Amino acid sequence: MSHVSTATDTGLWCAYRQLTAGAVHTDLTHAFHPGQPHFPALPDEQRETVFDMARGDGFTVDRYTLVGQWGTHVDPPSHFHQGATTLDRIPVEEMFLPLVVLDIGARVATDPDATPTLDDIADWEDRHGAIPAGSFVALRTGWSSRWPDQQAMVNRDPAGVSHTPGWSAEVLRHLLETVGVTAVGHEQLDTDPGIATSVGDFSLESYVLGRGRWQIELLAHLDRVPEAGALVLASWPKPRGGSGFPARVVALHREP
Repeated sequence: MSHVSTATDTGLWCAYRQLTAGAVHTDLTHAFHPGQPHFPALPDEQRETVFDMARGDGFTVDRYTLVGQWGTHVDPPSHFHQGATTLDRIPVEEMFLPLVVLDIGARVATDPDATPTLDDIADWEDRHGAIPAGSFVALRTGWSSRWPDQQAMVNRDPAGVSHTPGWSAEVLRHLLETVGVTAVGHEQLDTDPGIATSVGDFSLESYVLGRGRWQIELLAHLDRVPEAGALVLASWPKPRGGSGFPARVVALHREP
């Protein structure tokens, strides 16, 4: 007698139940809104309610006017490099990945200019094993706790220099060229530390995107996920030729 499939063993449903049973879903996304922190050169969001049930319309429809790099958002290679991969051409296979969390929050608490080192990578691998190729590596700094205060996020000194954490060239080279990670993410506004962006230096972001990788900026709640063992789902709309867009990012993990 041939096997008759049921709703309990069809396709990947069984694997889904096994994967999600007892798992925690952590939203790594800030809800965006007008007046929120953003890169100073970009305009603020504007909203208009086109149809409104409160006015007697049969439904509610809002018009959103915003730049692609708004709130928790994705940067594809085309954000910095003309002719490079745009949002609609990032493979969907890259949107569900192992999540690695590199934590430098303790250093950032006393030094807002802190960046990760190769020693941080070595320490992580001593605890958890090798960083997997094809993973998403997120930099945990604690900076998202400053949201939604624009001045706290930018953290300028009296001379106008921004003091915020960021990535380092040595760590990004290791992750992209040696490990072969698929994407990176961070809590602050920029890939580069504030002392670099204050003088117009965005070389680290240019490097990441120039290597054909994508990144997520302004992640939230990285303190709620473990350093290793989680999965991340990062998704966004599909504008043709898009150079950036707000993203929804969720981690699936066991209790830390």
